[in-house]
Amino acid sequence: MNELIKVNYDSDRPTVSGRELHEFLEVNTRYNDWFSRMTEYGFSEGADFYSFLSKTSEGGRPATDHQLTISMAKEIAMLQRNERGKQARQYFINLEEAWNKPEMVMSRALKMAEKQISNLRLVNSELSVQNQIMKPKADYFDELVDRNLLTNFRETAKQLEVPPKRFVSFLIERKYIFRDKRGRLMPYAQHVENGLFEVKESVNEKTKWSGTQTLVTPKGRETFRLLCLQSA
Repeated sequence: MNELIKVNYDSDRPTVSGRELHEFLEVNTRYNDWFSRMTEYGFSEGADFYSFLSKTSEGGRPATDHQLTISMAKEIAMLQRNERGKQARQYFINLEEAWNKPEMVMSRALKMAEKQISNLRLVNSELSVQNQIMKPKADYFDELVDRNLLTNFRETAKQLEVPPKRFVSFLIERKYIFRDKRGRLMPYAQHVENGLFEVKESVNEKTKWSGTQTLVTPKGRETFRLLCLQSA
């Protein structure tokens, strides 16, 4: 199809410049006066056209232009009642028919889907980067939470207001913990299963010591608090 008037396909529907249509129709009236009169036929901004400042200057200043829908441009062309008007009207009819062909509709749908997929990939990529940035912080936060909830024997004794050695002896006597061959305080398996203790792999960055550590859970602290009260 020969392009009588340049068509803009940047938006979700094709549009043409009001000034270019005015020039093609060879209207004698000034563009602003002509377009103002055309809008009296019931066309409204936002639905049928939108305004913008064109690069074409009038007296050194940007000129007001309008992007018209093909439907509006077709009706304006029909209103001119001259040979140029008929030519433009037929041109816009052919444009509408081509735009609404099934293959064109499918092509636009595929392009829209590709754009959405591209946007989703971009969002997913950004989230992956953010996740990688935040993961060390999240791991550190989780470690702090666990560390605040789980306490070693000395910290637990302090919270229970019991001397640490006495507290450890109390747990050994009641068969909650025992010393292994290396002298480490370890819980009996049933008390780990009951949720009184957790055995954690620990690392001391300052001393470079690493190994397992028995920690008391909130449930364990409450259990031992009640037992200490009963034995007091």
